[in-house]
Amino acid sequence: MTGDVWARYPHAIRGEYGDSEALCEHLVDLICAGTKTATCGALRDYEAEGSAIPAPGDIEIVLHWDDTPAAVVEMTDVTVQPFHAVTEDFALAEGENDSHAGWATGHRAYFERTGGWSPDLMLVCQRFKLIEVL
Repeated sequence: MTGDVWARYPHAIRGEYGDSEALCEHLVDLICAGTKTATCGALRDYEAEGSAIPAPGDIEIVLHWDDTPAAVVEMTDVTVQPFHAVTEDFALAEGENDSHAGWATGHRAYFERTGGWSPDLMLVCQRFKLIEVL
């Protein structure tokens, strides 16, 4: 079923999560279980890569660390906002922590590892629905 995923979703974007194999696979597991229904990334990374910000309706193929397809999701809502403005509802939808404080600690550490953090760091916050586990 995964072999023809790119043919079934020819306009899909690639979804790479995390900055290590262990984190990537943990996030993929959460997405495939339906626990993780949101994600965020630093706006600076989109700008540096020249990547378009996702929009509602965009289809994303979520990848394992080895770039094999794991799941297909559809973006339902996308906002750009500073780190300090992320709501508890969004933080919990990320599915990685059971509190806003836990989300903030984990995401601050991630952004510090991947280019720097500040309370005003602009984030691309995306909500999505699971379409297919591959």
